[in-house]
Amino acid sequence: MHEFVVVRRSILAALDRGLRAFVPLCLLFLLSGCTSVGYYGQLMQGQWQLLQAREPVARILVDPSRDPRLREQLQRAQAARDFASAHLHLPDNRSYRLYADIGRPLVVWNVFATPEFSLAPLTHCFPIAGCVAYRGYYSQSGARGEAALQKLSGRDVYIGGVEAYSTLGWFDDPILNTMLGWGDERLATLIFHELAHQRVYVQDDTEFNESFATFVEQEGTRQWRAWRGLAKAAGTPALQREQFTRLVLETRERLGALYAQPLSAEAMRAGKAAEFEHLRREYRQLRDERWGGDRRFDAWMNGPMNNAKLLPFGLYDQWVPAFAGLFRQVNGDWQAFYAHAEKLGKLPMDQRRTELNRLGR
Repeated sequence: MHEFVVVRRSILAALDRGLRAFVPLCLLFLLSGCTSVGYYGQLMQGQWQLLQAREPVARILVDPSRDPRLREQLQRAQAARDFASAHLHLPDNRSYRLYADIGRPLVVWNVFATPEFSLAPLTHCFPIAGCVAYRGYYSQSGARGEAALQKLSGRDVYIGGVEAYSTLGWFDDPILNTMLGWGDERLATLIFHELAHQRVYVQDDTEFNESFATFVEQEGTRQWRAWRGLAKAAGTPALQREQFTRLVLETRERLGALYAQPLSAEAMRAGKAAEFEHLRREYRQLRDERWGGDRRFDAWMNGPMNNAKLLPFGLYDQWVPAFAGLFRQVNGDWQAFYAHAEKLGKLPMDQRRTELNRLGR
């Protein structure tokens, strides 16, 4: 009983911290106009509902009335959570030691938008997170409404569903039911990724933040497998995703070169369509000749294609080779790696990217 009271107090304390953070933000939002009030209102409501749904994993694990499969999944997730702090030196706090079932398959839907002939994302700025290359919605209908408005403005638009996100340590982030569907290893990688955002985060540089967290996720997963005595991950699906990502990034490069040319809008559209068809042909060849016909990416590839659909790849992968180079440079010392990453994050943007380019060679 005493343990329950202590746990309950800690949850209430987290909610109190959240309220103290949200009150000044609400004042800012109210000064931003009706559209902003509506948008930020859904953000605050969605986050509040998520906070209310949390419960300690420890309590679920000892409750025989709870779903046995859920308890088994959470038990294994806690082993990965312990590994994250003990071996990867990620924050040791209550994040991912709580669980929340929010009753839907995705937690947030992000809306990405670009001009018709540019890969530069439409950015949005927030008081805490800084400027990011997307706008998030806690409902799919809200995301679709925003996407429709962006399309009316002539922009390329893509909606990407999100299983998890980090509040950067402002709250004790829970394991969500949205994170449980892809197996134990995928859940571990999500925990590593989101905790990495708590460890190092740079305002106004989505590419840096997501590439950093992606590298921590990938290297953390490799070490997690080794620690458990598992064989090195097989070529699929990890290698397939790497090869698929490379195809997309190469397409981005070709499109960037196309958009830099002094062409008419009609010629630019024709070249753009040709590049997307080139991507599909290369994908089909890779799928059929090297993957044995595995169609895991067919739905994505065969759907409508535009600039915005390619954005998440550049955001999440652009600087991964640079962080891999940095990790080798410090001989795999996580603490030194984080210290150097923090120093990179403090550099002016141009210097930071110059250094990242050097590290990625």
